[in-house]
Amino acid sequence: MADPPITRPSLLVRIRDAADAEAWQQFVQLYAPLVYGFARKRGLQDADAADLTQEVLRSVASAAGRLDYDPKRGTFRSWLFTVVRNKVHDFVASQRRRMPVSAEASQARLEELPAPAEDEAVLWNEEYERQLLARAVDQVRGDFHDSTWQAFWRTAMQGTKAKEVAQSLGMSTAAVYVAKSRVLGQLKKQMQQLREE
Repeated sequence: MADPPITRPSLLVRIRDAADAEAWQQFVQLYAPLVYGFARKRGLQDADAADLTQEVLRSVASAAGRLDYDPKRGTFRSWLFTVVRNKVHDFVASQRRRMPVSAEASQARLEELPAPAEDEAVLWNEEYERQLLARAVDQVRGDFHDSTWQAFWRTAMQGTKAKEVAQSLGMSTAAVYVAKSRVLGQLKKQMQQLREE
């Protein structure tokens, strides 16, 4: 199994040093997809979400030297969520200020803007869990034979019936359920380990 990434507190200490390229690379790998995914869920276009992600990373880089991580005061992810939420709000506000004057153009421009989220924290946490699952999948994929992985993926992730998967893979239906259970168990462990970091 692949080595888990550096724990966040130690990574936060390392990114204080702007010259620590490896730490910044790990930081970007961990958090850029989360920020980008959240921005897309808020309705930003691909290019706008990518730009916003870069803005957030610049903000973190400029604040990194002053970051004094104290888990008693809250999680880093919560702080990052606040930064991202504020950047999204700033983006939406700037888009509204640039709206054309005519009624038709105004209506068209309004329809392009992201709708306000009912609960941004829910979106943020959903995106975090999605990114966590993606990382866990990447880390445990190599631990299983292809047929075991396919049995899991097709039943658990794609929703294909176990009997159909069993026939296509030349396995018994019971073996498909066992494979699914084994992979799910490993994924749950890996996700818990990632959460604890």
